[in-house]
Amino acid sequence: MGIEYQGCNIPTSFASCSIPPYFNATLPQKLEAIRSAGFDGIEISMPDILTYGGDIEGRTIDENDYDAISNVAGKIRILTEQLGLNILMLQPFSRFEGWPRDTHAREREAAFDRARGWIKIMEALGTDMLQVGSTDAEDASPCMSQHAEDLRELADMLAEKGFRLAYENWCWATYAAGWKDVWEISQSAGRPNIGLCLDTFQSAGGEYGDPTTASGRIEYLNQAELVSRWKHSLTELRHAVPSDRIYLLQISDAYKMEPPLRGTSARPRSEWSHSFRPLPYSGGYLPVEDFLGSVLQTGFRGWLSVEVFDSRPKEGMLMEDYTKAAMQSLTRLLASTVR
Repeated sequence: MGIEYQGCNIPTSFASCSIPPYFNATLPQKLEAIRSAGFDGIEISMPDILTYGGDIEGRTIDENDYDAISNVAGKIRILTEQLGLNILMLQPFSRFEGWPRDTHAREREAAFDRARGWIKIMEALGTDMLQVGSTDAEDASPCMSQHAEDLRELADMLAEKGFRLAYENWCWATYAAGWKDVWEISQSAGRPNIGLCLDTFQSAGGEYGDPTTASGRIEYLNQAELVSRWKHSLTELRHAVPSDRIYLLQISDAYKMEPPLRGTSARPRSEWSHSFRPLPYSGGYLPVEDFLGSVLQTGFRGWLSVEVFDSRPKEGMLMEDYTKAAMQSLTRLLASTVR
């Protein structure tokens, strides 16, 4: 279906993990609601695969039992094909890159073993893209060339199957918290099947917002300096990243935290990300429109994917209403960039 935008049809996706848990829905119910709202595809999350596997098999499936998970993934593929949904991507693949070879060889080996297992699951799902979030491991190496080397090896593993790697900056990551960081690492890795998974929250929430301040903004800069720096980052993005290296743009906003998230966790942006990311135009405040506009100005006309994590129940709203509201927010966002 997609959304018409300046003569193009922009495909839309909804992350399976973004149906709020208070709807208490099964995976098939989630998929039906996503499709009925007009979405073209889904990002499928590993927790949803494991939960669905437990539902249909009546047992807990171990996250390292890749044969069993692949069997479940094959059944999910049938469900999506029946609904006409594309499985855009498997996510979230985390804490993969940057394990020091000398002191954390075991963790690095385990990360590559996990990668091989996830590739097998991707084959069963029928998806060609793996999302890799920039590592938040405390013991990750500060050497970005090692991060690039690990991604290069993973990209080569994926390339054997014709698969791609979508590298996303997580704003609470140990080192690569910004879009520019993951872009530079991916450039250094030098593989044609590595692109970016950009995210309105991860960039605006890292470069502009701050859940620990009363204003909800970064406060070590004054307002004028903050806005200037933000606009400079958007200009850099428009000029630095070719549109074909952006594999998708994930869409969400964030609530201003009242009271601020002070002393609640070691990484408040992680806590913010996992529970307080609503749909755009649903009570958030980040400059989401700015970021979308800059991405579109690169010439990008690819997937827009709703990835929200909203822990605040919406009284009287049905799951089907929620997915329709998500589609409406995407349509409104795109309309906001036509000026």
